[in-house]
Amino acid sequence: MISRVENTLTNQILIFLVGMYLAITIYPGLEEKLFLFNRAILSDGLVHGVAEGEWYRLITAGFLHASLTHLLFNALALYTLGKPFEILYGRRRFAFLLFFSLITGSLASVNFNADNQVSVGASGAIFGLFGALLVVGRKLGSDFRSILTLLAINAVIAIAIPNIDWRAHLGGLAGGALVAAIYRLLPTPRR
Repeated sequence: MISRVENTLTNQILIFLVGMYLAITIYPGLEEKLFLFNRAILSDGLVHGVAEGEWYRLITAGFLHASLTHLLFNALALYTLGKPFEILYGRRRFAFLLFFSLITGSLASVNFNADNQVSVGASGAIFGLFGALLVVGRKLGSDFRSILTLLAINAVIAIAIPNIDWRAHLGGLAGGALVAAIYRLLPTPRR
């Protein structure tokens, strides 16, 4: 018997990420128009980037992935962490947590990387969930040692494997922790 997929924001984002990966595979030139970097000359011979007013790249890069493995790791992390946070915060607050973490991760990337360094992936938003988990871990019943171990493993991977934008990870982590800290001060929305 086939069960129906839950209509959660987490699942909708996962479907969108897969769709974007397929679109980039079918239309490879599309990626150049969407990935994140501060300033560089692209294949059309013109200077592009966030510094040139292409602010949308701060968001669109979060929906692109460099490889199927990259997509699968991020999808697994989003699926694992996203559903509990969506239940805890509700759809709107969860969406804001992801969006804010994506933006802070992207801003860290463009401000602390070389101008022409390209960045893609949902990792900034996902690390925002890790940051939020550090803030509300007890409420979710998390073991802080396992959270810190997971973050340490990710830090080692980011250092050991070239081309991982650890700056975006740190920016997202800080953004998620900030949003979760603010949410702790706000009244819980009625659902």
